[in-house]
Order: sequence, then C-alpha cells, then structure tokens
Amino acid sequence: MSEGTLTVRERDLMYRLMISQMLHDGYHDIASQLSRAVSAVPDCPPSNRLQHVVQLGLRAEPDRDTQMTVDSVAPGTGIDLEFDTDVQTLAPEAAHYETCYVTSHKGPCRVAAWSNDGQLVATGSDDASIKILDVERMLAKSATNLNMPESHGNVESHPVIRTLYDHIEDVTALDFHPTLPLLASGSKDFTIKFFDFSKSGVKRAFRSLQEAQEISCLNFHPNGNFLLVGTQHPTLRLYDITTLQCFVSSNPKDQHTGPITAVTYSPNATIYATASKDGSIKIWDGVSNRCVNTLDKAHSGTDVCSIQFSRNSKYLVSSGKDSLVKLWEVANSRTLITYTGASSEKQQHETRAVFNHSEDYVLFPDEKTTSLCCWDSRNAERNKLLSLGHNNIVRCIVHSPTGPGFMTCSDDFRARFWYYRPSSD
Repeated sequence: MSEGTLTVRERDLMYRLMISQMLHDGYHDIASQLSRAVSAVPDCPPSNRLQHVVQLGLRAEPDRDTQMTVDSVAPGTGIDLEFDTDVQTLAPEAAHYETCYVTSHKGPCRVAAWSNDGQLVATGSDDASIKILDVERMLAKSATNLNMPESHGNVESHPVIRTLYDHIEDVTALDFHPTLPLLASGSKDFTIKFFDFSKSGVKRAFRSLQEAQEISCLNFHPNGNFLLVGTQHPTLRLYDITTLQCFVSSNPKDQHTGPITAVTYSPNATIYATASKDGSIKIWDGVSNRCVNTLDKAHSGTDVCSIQFSRNSKYLVSSGKDSLVKLWEVANSRTLITYTGASSEKQQHETRAVFNHSEDYVLFPDEKTTSLCCWDSRNAERNKLLSLGHNNIVRCIVHSPTGPGFMTCSDDFRARFWYYRPSSD
C-alpha cells in the first residue's frame, strides 16, 4: 500500500473522529449529513479526540517550521482533572518571566487583549486611546535595547503598529475577532467600536454601536459572527456583528441583578459565562441564549471580577474581590480548587486571574504588593512571586494563548510585556 492510502478501517475511523468532533462543537446537522453520506459509519458520541490527534500530529510532523511549532501549539492538552494524575509541567512558572517591552499611555492602562494566534496584543487606556503591538517586534526590540524610549527607532520595526483614537471616554473592553483583522472595543462613552487594523493608516472605527450604559466587557463568539456585551446594566446583550441586531434572553429572570463585569464564550461555543457585581456567575446555553445555571455567591457574595474557560471547556477559573481565585467544574457547578495566599485583605479594585498558555499555572496580581501570584493549576501549590515593576495597581493581566508571554496593565499609565527566555534561567 502506497504512502497516504488509507485502509477501509482507517478511513472509517477518520470519519468517526470527524463526526464526533462536529457533534462536540455543536454542529449536529452537519454531523448527521456526513454520517448519512458515509453510510458505513453510524452516529458516535461527542468527543474531542480529533483535536488531540491533530495536536499530536503537528508536534510529530517532520520539517515543520520551528517557530510555528513552538508558538502556535501550546504544550500539553490543557488541564483535565479527570485524567491528570502525575503531570510533568512543561511551561515555565511566572517567576522566570522578564520584562521585554514597556509601552506608555497618557492615562491609567486598564485593559488588554491577545489575538488568537498570539502575534498581536492590544491595550486600552483611560486616555481613550488603543494601541496594537506586534509581539515579534517587541521581542526584537528587547534583544537590542530594552529601555529605549518608544519614540526612537525605525517606524517599520516599531512594536506599536497601530494607535487608534475614536472613543471620547475611558476604553474599558477589547477583543480581537478570531479570524479577521478586526478589533472590537468598548468604552465609558456608551459605544462599541469596530476597527479594521489591516489598513496602516487607520485611526477611526469603520462601524460603531450605541449602548444605553457604559460598556464593561465584550467577547467574540469563536466563529466571529456574534459579540457578547456586558454593560453597567444587568441585562446581557448578544449582537449579530453582520446585521448589528441585538438579542437578549426572553426570560427576565435569567439576567443578573447588578452590573456585568465579565463575559466569555467556552472554546467549543456550546455555552458561555457571565459574571457580575451581584456576586454570581451565570452559565448560558450557546444556542438558545437561556441561562442554564447560576453560581450564587461565587466569591462569598463579593463582586466577581473575571472568568476564563479552560481549553476543553470543562472548567472555569474565576477571581473575586475576596482576593480568592477558584477553579469550577462546569458540569457539576462545584468548586474543585481554591487558590489562596494572594492577599489577606479584600480587593478594592477589579483585576483578573488567568491561565498561562499551557494551563499548568494560574496567575493573579496581588493588589497590595503589585506582585504576581502563580499557582500550579492542578494542586494549588503556590510558586515564587514575581515583582511586576509597576508603580501602581495592576488592573489587568492577559496571557498569550500560544506562548510564554503575558501583558500587565497598570494605573501607572504603563503596560508591560513579559516573556520567558530559556537562557534567562
């Protein structure tokens, strides 16, 4: 048999995995059509086996570009406490990262977001501006002169590739479209803006939405067709980004009772989650947009500040003003792990807890000391603290989805890009 030719059994298995993946991702009609088209293959239960097979194949494939392999495929398959027993940590802990670039705004820097490919990161500020930075350029800049002022150097190699001005109040939310060169932003000016950053001279948004309250958070659907929007109003919004039609749950009891602080889709898009100042986390059905579960007093009744799904959509990590970080099992609505020791006092301001790119660690800035706490995500063992070098409160941390880098945003007007270099250990 020649190379590339599949046996009937191998082809049957491949079809099964494809159908299973589509069921896992919620594409039931397409899965049924494919199942009928290849009549020898019966319906099979949902799983994410195909994803794991592809990841393993990409790592094993010869002659792949080294940079692509390292930066586009995160080590391991993410956290899964059903199967993880003795997992060898592949990623560096936070204490081994170093500052590679610092960008300054003219006001407190409050929010940041990464592109899905990990190549770009955007920062937003109270000065109403947005910056988009190129990761490779930041790394190249740090290799020559870490502390060189931003105004120096060749424009062609400058890390800040776009500076966007179209809001008139504080920028409070950012998210990159998953496939298009499109950045969505929200502001205290009650507007949502859409920027096409593929055009070098762009400064203004090509489209905007007017809301009734200040925007607090937003997140694109994994296919990019919809946008979740949270505001200071308790009612969650869902926008079709093509028609700009707005959808809300038909049941008023589904909604929060306080301002929404965070929204996020699960990677498989079957559900999404919201958090609020009312102290609860809500889980919503990704198709019907109905609330299917509410985690009341998720952080002892204090404001819930952030939420993030694991890559397999089984878990949710949250942070609250009780200064605790929790890992939730979504299916059973229970707390699996509480990460403690960040601070003995309640937080005064909102900040985020995030997974690192491999989900081996959970990161959370300590408000009082402006240092970064880092826990083993599986056993809650706390690692060495990392001094973040900011002169004021760190309001936001976002970790690259593909590599060992993260961005911190502070009230000291600065955003710091942190990266792990193996030679720095």
